[in-house]
Amino acid sequence: MMSFAFGTIGVVGFAVLAPVMQWMARRSASTVPPVMIIAIAAIISHLASVVLGIAYVPQFQYWNAASIFSFGVMSYIFAFGAVYKSVSLEILLDVAERPAREVPLSDIVERQIPDIFRGRTNILVDSGLAERTDSVFVATAAGSRLAGRIARLRRTFAIGDTGLYDFAD
Repeated sequence: MMSFAFGTIGVVGFAVLAPVMQWMARRSASTVPPVMIIAIAAIISHLASVVLGIAYVPQFQYWNAASIFSFGVMSYIFAFGAVYKSVSLEILLDVAERPAREVPLSDIVERQIPDIFRGRTNILVDSGLAERTDSVFVATAAGSRLAGRIARLRRTFAIGDTGLYDFAD
């Protein structure tokens, strides 16, 4: 039972460490992607909780601790991913922050959506997955390889049209 407690301690440590590391990265203008920072925080907190568990529990059961830790961290990652770059949430936040809590649809369509997607294309260009040539946006070799892997994963998990996006080949 104590092994489960150390798994929980690891989750709590991760839930504290991950946002602190994200904040420090933003403050230092780090180029490390947020997902990588979360992975590093998970490794550090997991190793720390396992070492503590081994030190304080004579019959430490690694897999019991790891199951609790993994569930907690995956729940955090799922929530983080849902809100990290959500176009819908960006629109909702903008509407909610307005004094009258309303925005004309034309403002969303003509100003906000292009800004959001321009930011997304900048991320692809900055990471070397795409490049701009005049008014054309082109996948690089690395971008094409990644797109191929993503397409295979979508087929593997039977991810198809979801209503908002069209993933058809």
